[in-house]
Amino acid sequence: MPDFVHLHNHTHYSLLDAACKPEQLIEAAKADGQTSIALTDHGVMFGCFEFYKKAKKAGIKPLLGCEVYVANGSRFDMTARKGGNKRRNYYHLVLLAKNDIGYKNLMKLTTLGHTEGFYYKPRIDQVHIRTPNTFR
Repeated sequence: MPDFVHLHNHTHYSLLDAACKPEQLIEAAKADGQTSIALTDHGVMFGCFEFYKKAKKAGIKPLLGCEVYVANGSRFDMTARKGGNKRRNYYHLVLLAKNDIGYKNLMKLTTLGHTEGFYYKPRIDQVHIRTPNTFR
């Protein structure tokens, strides 16, 4: 299956979710005969630079992304868990950067998730998803 590419992968930068390092992810892709591999850590882009450099060096096309947490409502709402409500106040969404503008947008989204929407997780909201190119 030479045309297959994994588009949803985590490294040790996804705290409490994965243990592999970027170079291990790249080596596994190379051993499997893949020409590309994506990095989509949970809510962060910490590993992208390291992943990009090591993938290029190994001859693998790096696809940069992030698995963001989308708030169920506004990212400013910090009351979703009060009153014994055990439901999650967020959903997962995998986003991949198509180009340099997309990469910058992902960096801005993760920054806003940490600075404006952090409530147990770095959350963004529907406003960010509907207007993705506002960060040029």
